[in-house]
Amino acid sequence: MNQTLVSGDIGGTKTLLKLASFSEGKKYYEFTHRYDSRDYTSFRDILKDFLNKSSAENAASHPVAACLAFAGPIVAQRTKLTNLPWQVDAAEISAAFSIADVKLINDFEAVAFAIETLPTNDLVTLQTGNPQAQAMRVVLGAGTGMGAAWLTWQENRYIPLSTEAGHMDFAPANKLQIGLLEALQYKFGHVSVERVLSGSGLTSIFKYLHTNSATLTESTPIDLNEDSGAAVSKLAQEDKHPVAIQSLQLFAEIYGAYAGNLALAGLCRNGVYIAGGIAPKIIDTLRSGGFMRAFSDKGRFSVLMRDIPVYVITNPKASLLGAEHEARHLAKIRSLSE
Repeated sequence: MNQTLVSGDIGGTKTLLKLASFSEGKKYYEFTHRYDSRDYTSFRDILKDFLNKSSAENAASHPVAACLAFAGPIVAQRTKLTNLPWQVDAAEISAAFSIADVKLINDFEAVAFAIETLPTNDLVTLQTGNPQAQAMRVVLGAGTGMGAAWLTWQENRYIPLSTEAGHMDFAPANKLQIGLLEALQYKFGHVSVERVLSGSGLTSIFKYLHTNSATLTESTPIDLNEDSGAAVSKLAQEDKHPVAIQSLQLFAEIYGAYAGNLALAGLCRNGVYIAGGIAPKIIDTLRSGGFMRAFSDKGRFSVLMRDIPVYVITNPKASLLGAEHEARHLAKIRSLSE
């Protein structure tokens, strides 16, 4: 039986859509297209253009299922993007495009779905640990913000549980981090994890350390925008700027402690997966030791923490792969019920 599916990774900056056709479970055609989200007044306009383009490219059958991952919370299969005036409703998409099954998921739910399908070369191991089959997992990642999802074993597969754990309170672990918290409290009031573990968070760390550096001899200050994480990474990795290097190290330590907190909260004995756009770009810093030391530094539970496997996901399209994986599951359930 031939089936065509649509999957998507949709955010405030870009929208990546994929159409794939399968015959007897094997993919024989796929078409992917990237859109600048801000160029469109609604997601429906993008999907309409995409389906027209894909049908022009290939005489694929009409899609029977779609799974669309959005960077934001999903409530009753509806979502409103934070940085765009889009409101998306799964039932409306289904009716407008005659797609029988449409499911909206959070972008980190999508990454979580992808874990089962990722090849080993898409993972960098930070800690081998002692994995326990069917135990809890967690996926988290810093990028524009901080996303996280737990995975629980149900009905012979892992099911993601979406969260807004990036908005938990930032918990400083030493005097330097307490100073950072106080500086951010002065600026923002409440300081969430996302205020520290994100592109803008890395920028804030750099600015704090740069302002308070006792050894810096530069006469010209470095002017950065609010979200200049990539610039800080470049300063550290290419220019060997001492404060930028220290910033990445502090970022990694806070990242490791937070990952450890989520792993401990969910007792994630079958793996912690670090996703997002930042981790693959600072992989050498994450592997240098500070991340894992902070991850395991949980007092009486430190021994347990060393048994938990920890990986970095390097595939930038993990969210799209996860959405496709879930679209295939939707199609499978429909075919079994017919």
